Amino acid sequence: MAFLCKGFLRAVAKRGLSSKFVRTPFKSQRSLSSLDPLPNKLLQLPSSLIKSTLDSATRFPQDNPHFSWDSLLACLPSLSSDKARLVLEWKLEKMLKGNERDYDQYLYLMSLCAKIRNASLAMHVFTSMEIHGIKPTTSLFNSLIHAFLSSKDTITALNLFEIMQSSEDYKPNDETYETFIIGFSSLGNTDAMKSWYSAKKVAGYCATLQTYESLVSGCIKAREFDGANRFYDEIKSTGIMPSETILENLLEGFCRRRRFNQVKEFIKSCLEVWQEISVKMAEEVVGLYLEHGKVEEMEELLSTVVESGQAVTLFSEVNSGIIRMYAALNRLDDVEYSVGRMLKQGLSFRCADDVEKVVCCYFREEAYDRLDLFLEHIKRSHKLAKSTYDLLVAGYRRAGLSQRLDTVIKDWN
Repeated sequence: MAFLCKGFLRAVAKRGLSSKFVRTPFKSQRSLSSLDPLPNKLLQLPSSLIKSTLDSATRFPQDNPHFSWDSLLACLPSLSSDKARLVLEWKLEKMLKGNERDYDQYLYLMSLCAKIRNASLAMHVFTSMEIHGIKPTTSLFNSLIHAFLSSKDTITALNLFEIMQSSEDYKPNDETYETFIIGFSSLGNTDAMKSWYSAKKVAGYCATLQTYESLVSGCIKAREFDGANRFYDEIKSTGIMPSETILENLLEGFCRRRRFNQVKEFIKSCLEVWQEISVKMAEEVVGLYLEHGKVEEMEELLSTVVESGQAVTLFSEVNSGIIRMYAALNRLDDVEYSVGRMLKQGLSFRCADDVEKVVCCYFREEAYDRLDLFLEHIKRSHKLAKSTYDLLVAGYRRAGLSQRLDTVIKDWN
């Protein structure tokens, strides 16, 4: 039976891997270790030297005192798909050579294969385990299915599910159905996503918070906004507390449909029930209001943020949006009031682009004395960028203000 299963798996692998996989490095917010020079070295090396370099790093630890597997994982997003594959292949070879028997180590390695969208390598990990006498488990099958769904190979993923159904040792479990729901949600296939949700319930498993996160995000991605709202109503009826991800997705749906009243009420509801909104939610609403020139609504949002005691980052996000909007409308008095409100909070401009929008407003209004005062005030907390100096030079030169032009050039140098 085990031999037949292996043969069928290899047939599945051959059939499924005939298609081209998307092998783009996954995104991560982790940065390369400042202590370990190896990740930076791997970026420069040709692919042919990756494994030998890793071997050397582990064979002579005194030459790489800060070497760690974690630093390599942080390096993966910056590597080419081929180099990322070689790093994971090297790790697998080390594990097999060391007779590693810990299932979690293999599960983690397969999850990394999914992150770099390399299903063929995940299958290689799986079959290598079998060859070395490590029996498959439901969790390992689930991880392999995840890798194929991440690579958009749904046919092989479904074939693997059929193998699980016909087995005695690794039957599908709650995680199996969850993996398909998450996978089809990410692929934007809401029909398949909902079908697997129904199959999960038929199999006797209850929806979890993660289930609802996938269902709501999948619907929003596919612009099935009513479907997202229905799942949200279902969440509330079950007594499950919605996560920040669910709330962000629902708000995105309201914003994409330009439902201004619903946006306002939803924000108030979030503040009443959860006492806070995320920066991403604030960015979504600010973007909507900026696009449609809703300055009064923006000011109301700021008041709501202040009254509810939200974090300073939210105040900065909303107030910056207000400044940009007033600058675009040439409402210079309101711009200066909003800038003063920001400075009183001990905050400053977050980017050069916001400063330059204000500078352009001063130039359009030919308010040069007021521009001088503005620059004097913000210099205490904001270092002007080269692009801002370029803008000032061009503006003063166009206005024929040679003295101010000389002062700017002097400050620049």
